[in-house]
Amino acid sequence: MVGKITFAKVIRSTRIGDDLSQQEFAQKLGISKQHLCDIEKGRKTVSPARAWAWANKLGYYPKQWAELALQDLVDKEGLKGVTVRLDVA
Repeated sequence: MVGKITFAKVIRSTRIGDDLSQQEFAQKLGISKQHLCDIEKGRKTVSPARAWAWANKLGYYPKQWAELALQDLVDKEGLKGVTVRLDVA
């Protein structure tokens, strides 16, 4: 990955690292291939709750995925200089 780490980049990298097509990965997530494409291209955002659930489902790090999804939402709102960090109890 080059540049800022985003949820879109992590999802795409995860899919490629798992050697899955968009169709196969979308099926694992329970979404359409087009929706996955929109997420990977940054055209659609994902809620932190959904990112958490997907990470759990796939065996990845839910806290990190939720942080990235939340950071994407903060960035989309134009809140410059705001960095999201979750503290999970």
